[in-house]
Amino acid sequence: MAKINAVITGVGGYVPDYILTNEELSRMVDTSDEWIQTRVGIKERRILKEEGLGASYMARKACKQLLKKTGADPDSIDALLVSTTTPDYPFPSTASIVVGKLGLKNAFAFDMSCACCGFIYALDMATSMIQSGRYKKVIVCSAEKMSSIVDWTDRQTCVLFGDGAGAVLLEATEEEGVGFQDSLLLTDGKGLPFLHMKAGGSVCPATHFTIDNHLHYVYQEGRTVFRHAVTYMSDDVATVMERNGLDSSNLNWIIPHEANLRIIDAVAKRANLPLDKVVINIDHYGNTSSATIPLALWDNEANFKKGDNIIFTAFGAGFVHGAIYLKWGYDGSKVGQGE
Repeated sequence: MAKINAVITGVGGYVPDYILTNEELSRMVDTSDEWIQTRVGIKERRILKEEGLGASYMARKACKQLLKKTGADPDSIDALLVSTTTPDYPFPSTASIVVGKLGLKNAFAFDMSCACCGFIYALDMATSMIQSGRYKKVIVCSAEKMSSIVDWTDRQTCVLFGDGAGAVLLEATEEEGVGFQDSLLLTDGKGLPFLHMKAGGSVCPATHFTIDNHLHYVYQEGRTVFRHAVTYMSDDVATVMERNGLDSSNLNWIIPHEANLRIIDAVAKRANLPLDKVVINIDHYGNTSSATIPLALWDNEANFKKGDNIIFTAFGAGFVHGAIYLKWGYDGSKVGQGE
C-alpha cells in the first residue's frame, strides 16, 4: 500500500484595504521612512481599521477565497486549524467562529498559539493528521490583527507590524515527488523576558493600572530578539538542507518569516542562496506574525512549479523556531485568483 502524504493544493489570502505608510507613521511618532527602511526593510503595512472586525474576519476572507480557487466542497473539509496571536476573544476559539461563518458542517476546528511560528507548527500538525490516514482535507489558516496589540506611541515597535491572513488547503496524496518531506520544530523556553505582552493573561489580568501603563501591547527587546532570530532560523535551515541533501543548486525557494529584512538576508547568506530565490514581502505587509509565510505563498503562488523544493522557516516569542521542507504540489501559474 502506498504511503499517504500531505500536499498543499491551494493558497488563499486577505489583507485589509487601508495602507499605513512610513510617511504617515512619521507624523504619529518620531521616526522616518529612511529609518524604518534601513533597519527593517518595511515601506508600508495593511491595517484593519473597521470597528468590530478581528482575526476571524480576515481568516474567513482568506479561507473563502481558498475554497473558491481550489473548488473544494466545504462539506469535504475535515478540520480547520487557525494560528493566531490575536484571537477575537479569549474563548471561544477563532477557528470555531470561522467554521461557523464558512458553513463547514463536517469540520472540527481549533486555534494554535505559537507566535510567529504558528503557521509552520500548524502545518506540521495538519500533516501528521493526514499522514495518520484519518483525515483527507485540512485547512491551515493564519490570521493576525497585530494592530490591536501595538502601542502606537512606541516608535520601536509600532513601525513593525501589519494585519492580514493566509490559508492553505492540505490534502492527502499517494503521489511521489510532492508534499511534505521534513520538519525541524524546537522551543527553547527562554524567550519570555525579551518578547511578550505583559498584561491581559491569567498572571496579570487587566486593571486600571495595566491599561494606564500600556501593558497590553507588544513588548520587545529588539537586539536580543534579532540575534536569536538570525541564529535559530539560519541554523534550522542549514540543518534541514544538510539532512535532505539540499544546496543552492537544488533548493528552489526559501520562504522565511517576514520580521526584518536583515534577518532574511542573513538566512539567505547562510544557505548560500541568492535573494531572488528568497520570497520577500515585508516591504509592503510588514510583520504579520504567523501570517507572513502563507501571505508570501499567496503573493508568489504563480512563481511556484510542481516539484519545487521549498523551505519555510520562522522564529517567534517563546522562543519558538523551526523549518519545514516540502515539494510543491502544482504549477501556480495555472491557478486563478478567485474572488
